[in-house]
Amino acid sequence: MELLKAMVLGAIQGLTEFLPISSSGHLVIGSELMNFQEQGVVFDVFVHLGTLLAVIIVFRKDLVEMIKAPFDFFQGKKSDSVKHYFLLDIYVIVATLPAVVVGLFFKDRIELLFGNILVVYSMLVVTGILMITARYLPPQDKPITWFRSLLVGCAQACAILPGLSRSGSTIFAGIALGVDREKIARFSFIMSIPAILGAAVLQLGELVQHPLENGTLINFCAGAIMAALSGYFAIKLLLDIIRRNRLQWFGYYCLLVAGMGFWYHFFS
Repeated sequence: MELLKAMVLGAIQGLTEFLPISSSGHLVIGSELMNFQEQGVVFDVFVHLGTLLAVIIVFRKDLVEMIKAPFDFFQGKKSDSVKHYFLLDIYVIVATLPAVVVGLFFKDRIELLFGNILVVYSMLVVTGILMITARYLPPQDKPITWFRSLLVGCAQACAILPGLSRSGSTIFAGIALGVDREKIARFSFIMSIPAILGAAVLQLGELVQHPLENGTLINFCAGAIMAALSGYFAIKLLLDIIRRNRLQWFGYYCLLVAGMGFWYHFFS
């Protein structure tokens, strides 16, 4: 039974990490509903690594070019493609800085919020409003710059709060700043790589202090695999929905989940 719960939560993590409906919020809700006692910091590490694998697979060609770009640039190869990917490297680094600051200095305080289900429901309401509002923002095609990257990074840092979607916040911020919808979505996914990896690294100490038993390890690996598979399809799905400008679907869903959650909490 615990294996099945781990697989379900892994699938939830993969879907909600990239769909703008909040992975942290759904994991908290899912864990509480299923009473999955093993779910915790170590399980989060495994499923985050699963979603990391998903985004690497989808954007593998871009990532290869981003790795090559600094070497080509400093060797004097300054084609438009090299410049594009070199600047993309810089923008991703800039966008990651706010989350690094929040993760290093406010990690303990934020983790306390994960135990408060009302915070999750409240942040889901915020996510829902952002996604519905995004539907009405006028389409523009301004370039991604270091300043816009920093502001999108601040949105990502705010999304450390449980229930506030990382992808939803960053995509909304980019659209509000005038960046093309599909362009900012791809940037949001790529900039999630250091954020996801950093979150996993910060939590590795817990894994070292509490080695896993064989049975638990199997459960966690199964959860990671499910997170990778569902994450891959979530990225593909969201890119298609963004092309059709239908982000409000996720907004209505978040409001529905939050409303049901508040009702269940106060009236059940």
